[in-house]
Amino acid sequence: MIDLDFTRLDWAKGEGLLPVVVQHWRSGAVLMLGYMNAEALARTRDSGNVTFYSRSKQRLWTKGESSGHFLLCKSLRADCDNDTILVQAEPIGPTCHKGTPSCFGDGSEPPLAFLAELDALVARRERERPAGSYTTRLFEGGIRRIAQKVGEEGVETALAAVAQDEAALRGEAADLIFHLLVLLRARGIDLADVVGELRARHK
Repeated sequence: MIDLDFTRLDWAKGEGLLPVVVQHWRSGAVLMLGYMNAEALARTRDSGNVTFYSRSKQRLWTKGESSGHFLLCKSLRADCDNDTILVQAEPIGPTCHKGTPSCFGDGSEPPLAFLAELDALVARRERERPAGSYTTRLFEGGIRRIAQKVGEEGVETALAAVAQDEAALRGEAADLIFHLLVLLRARGIDLADVVGELRARHK
């Protein structure tokens, strides 16, 4: 989605360059900061791969051009002053050259961001079905077996809430959420769809 009026961007303020904040499109984690000129922005829009202007190399630079760890552009937005760009992207591999998901370190993502990562992992397991994976076994067991597991975990979570300590409740709740993600994925439903339902109800 491009919610960006290219003609209103204030290129003069940064002498032809604008700072670009790159955010994970699902988790909300801030991945990196870079700079774009008009040509880099146009290439990002047209190619779908986030492209920057490298101030050190004095040329356009597509993230992942040497490592293969591309950033797939999902949306482009400008801030209220039209002098900073927000890119929401799907990272292919680690974003940082040090091998971490974010250039700001492993602790930079929002507290609930791991739910989005887990949902994406479940989706990969559903597609790839790696041997030896518990999630693969669940998918191969079919909807009824997965639904049964959700029911079992729901009961265990309720029992832990009334008869066990907080650690036990956290553990059972984690089991319930994981199996619910698998059930949703087996029915072709993304976690974002459920969040959208919650958001609609909230409104």
